[in-house]
This record gives sequence, C-alpha cells and structure tokens, in this order.
Amino acid sequence: MHVPSSATAEIEVLSFEDALVPSETESYDRARWLYVPDFYSEYRYILGTRGKRPLICIGINPSTAEPDNLDNTLKSAERIALHNGFDSFIMFNVYAQRATDPDDMEKEFNAHMHRENMKAFEYILSISEDTPAVWAAWGTIIEKRDYLPDCVLDMISIGERYGAKWYTAGARSKAKGHPHHPLYLKKDSALDPFDAKEYCLSLNKK
Repeated sequence: MHVPSSATAEIEVLSFEDALVPSETESYDRARWLYVPDFYSEYRYILGTRGKRPLICIGINPSTAEPDNLDNTLKSAERIALHNGFDSFIMFNVYAQRATDPDDMEKEFNAHMHRENMKAFEYILSISEDTPAVWAAWGTIIEKRDYLPDCVLDMISIGERYGAKWYTAGARSKAKGHPHHPLYLKKDSALDPFDAKEYCLSLNKK
C-alpha cells in the first residue's frame, strides 16, 4: 500500500526534464524499462517498457508499481497491449501523485506537478514511431476529484498535436460512459475507438 506522506506541494517535485536524468540509484534494466523518475517517490510520471510502438495506457494515479514489480493492473495492461499487436506498453496517469487508494489523493490540485506531468505525456507521444495509441483505462475513479476531467482535456489537446488516437477496452459504464478499468479485462480484449473529448466535456456538464 502507498498512502501519501504529505501533499505534493510540501515536497520537492522534480521537473520532468530533471526527472529524466538517471539517478544511478536504481538497479533495473534501463534498456527494457522506461521509469521516470527512476526511483521510488511520492509521484511517478512514467512506467513502461521500451519499444517502437507502445500502447499508452492511461490510469488516474500511480500506486506502488516499479520496474520488475508490476501490480495486477499493469500486468493486465501489458497483456492487452501485446495481444493487440503493440510491442510495448507505457503506463501514464492523469495525476502523478502515488496513492494505492484513490480516496487518499490530495484534494488540492498541484499545478506545478500537473504541468510537468503534461511534459511527460508529450514525451511519450513523441517517442512512438507510429501514430500514438492512447488507451483510456481509468474506470469510475475519474469522479474522485473535480480537477481530473480538466487534466484529461489538457492531455487531449497535447495529443491532437501528435495525431493521437484514443481507445477503450471492454464495456463502458452505461450512465456516464466511463472507460473500463484494465484490472478485470480479459487478456484478449480488443481496443475500440473513443471520443475522449466529447466524453470529458459531457462530464463537465454534469
């Protein structure tokens, strides 16, 4: 379990550029893993495997996963990415604060951390050699904080510059159309096109 030790505004949150610099404190295969920052912290920008055609899986916030120590959600995300023909997967989160229980996410939005998180999102879009494929996979957790839909809208805006295509996997919720969470999906689940912008705008109207 990871319970935040404090609000992220009370700790040093590295810029994405600084977080990309290897710290040389972690022992994992850097040729296989993309992990930013490369040490365990109160926040995480990126965790995934390296490849030319990654499936970018979007959750709400990171928990305890690290290279060679994936949680069940990330294991499911990797299986579905490989089943759908991708050579790698990247886990990215709408909000970068670690919290195993989303109810423990901070109520006060950290604008600095969000800006750096958006730089991380642009980075992973830029390293895909094909049209970036973005899998919305956050379930109903997006309702936990009011700032989350606006964070996704920022991601959509960045994605438009790279021609990113959005997808979901599994059935969306009937009431609000929330994307299905990866944890309980079958490993052979297919990806379906998703109008992420219309979805987020509809949430803001409700």
